[in-house]
Amino acid sequence: MEPFVHDQLRKLNLDPHRPLIVTDADEVLTYFISGLERFLSRNGYWLDLKNFAITGNIRKQGSNEVSSREQVQGLLADFFITDTELLDPVDGAADALNALARRAQIIVLSNVPLEAQDARQRWLRKHGMDFPLVANAGSKGLPLRYLSQQIVAPMFFLDDLPPHIDAVAEHASQVWRLHFIADKRLASFASPAQNSHFHTSHWPDAQNFIGGKLEESGY
Repeated sequence: MEPFVHDQLRKLNLDPHRPLIVTDADEVLTYFISGLERFLSRNGYWLDLKNFAITGNIRKQGSNEVSSREQVQGLLADFFITDTELLDPVDGAADALNALARRAQIIVLSNVPLEAQDARQRWLRKHGMDFPLVANAGSKGLPLRYLSQQIVAPMFFLDDLPPHIDAVAEHASQVWRLHFIADKRLASFASPAQNSHFHTSHWPDAQNFIGGKLEESGY
């Protein structure tokens, strides 16, 4: 875990006896892919969405030339700087989280660049999801292990990427893991993560799953 991630986690004011929900942002709270497509269109590119990947699927308008990994990294960096606050919220996310917040603590753990962290926090506030944001880098297994060591109540983790689900299963196996992919096209390319307990593209379903587990645990 990067030191700057640990520093953010350490500063969280968490109640160890209250359930904790840790949610990703992109394709869980935000419609990331559709926002990226708008950005690419403005800048002379398009997304040839053929699988669950970005690298290898961004093409230049006109020539249809596939962008290199370095070009994709540059485009994504620009995208986070210019368009983080322009993304659309996932349907039902704010309503579900605010309902769950009456029974659990909520933090957003997002692999957003540090340069866009403030913009993402403003976006969350604007769309009714004013929860603490931790800007992560790399795997989410170790951050969840750290958090699970602070909490003695049920914990839940939501993410769209199977590797993050797998990492949490490895490092914090007691955490309930939800594989959530908001974009229906992306969801069609990915089977439910092997180490997830629940898979959905709909917040009411995720809310019901979490609420049911809280009820079973007496919260």
